[in-house]
Amino acid sequence: MEAAIGQRVQYPSWVDCRKFEGKPLGSLRFSQRVKEEKRFRGLVALAHLQPDRRNDQRRSISSEVSCSDNNSSALLEAGSVHPFDEDLILKRKAEEVGPYLNGRSMYLVGMMGSGKTTVGKLMSKVLGYSFFDCDTLIEQAMNGTSVAEIFELHGESFFRGKETDALKKLSSMYQVVVSTGGGAVIRPINWKYMNKGVSIWLDVPLEALAHRIAAVGTDSRPLLHDESGDAYTVAFKRLSTIWDERGESYTNANARVSLENIAVKLGYKDVSDLTPTEIAIEAFEQVQSFLEKEETMEIPDGDL
Repeated sequence: MEAAIGQRVQYPSWVDCRKFEGKPLGSLRFSQRVKEEKRFRGLVALAHLQPDRRNDQRRSISSEVSCSDNNSSALLEAGSVHPFDEDLILKRKAEEVGPYLNGRSMYLVGMMGSGKTTVGKLMSKVLGYSFFDCDTLIEQAMNGTSVAEIFELHGESFFRGKETDALKKLSSMYQVVVSTGGGAVIRPINWKYMNKGVSIWLDVPLEALAHRIAAVGTDSRPLLHDESGDAYTVAFKRLSTIWDERGESYTNANARVSLENIAVKLGYKDVSDLTPTEIAIEAFEQVQSFLEKEETMEIPDGDL
């Protein structure tokens, strides 16, 4: 369901196609170069902010992408800095986190439209894990019946039961990244299964979620598509109600990935400027932080 969000445009997420109309080509190229330079500097700053961990096992990210503000401009002018720089950082981050995970699976939770499928696929790819989308597994188990149709034909309770069945099966697997449905967090039994791995909450502001959902339509969202009115207003109103019901449950996740915090860290004005790769990098960072704390708690006091 959420994969459509990451696929709806071919341009990088920081390029607003509506702003292209009537602009000279030179102005567009300059504006995009400035954006890329700002993004690159933010990623370099993020890499330098990460503390060195277990130097005997891993190299710091900063040694791979180290540069000053002065020569970052020169690199951009020379055309040697490209979007794959953030992919390199993501790869290095996955290499750092891998030994901590030691094969444990990861479960992404969050509101509908938060990007769990898009980010989850990126994380699984660089880790060499398998990826599963819970909604897709349920649809396959129902002979291709869509989630929206399952809700309509059988009701939400029936769907939640199928969701729990899927999580139970996934919990017996290792080295998988799972994108869960937005409502998976409301059943305590689901947390029992997800806690066999590491749960990650993608925390996205409701306004941003409403814009995303309104842009792609609500037909695939069974809890939204029956209401009439302006798409954004309908989405925001319903999301607010759902948040009131589920918000506290999301906080049970082991790691929280706040898009607002990432935007501030990288110097962006809006979370919509973030790329899925930047979100995945932060997700790995938060997972590693959780696992380090967990490891410390398991060490007997006498061994410290």
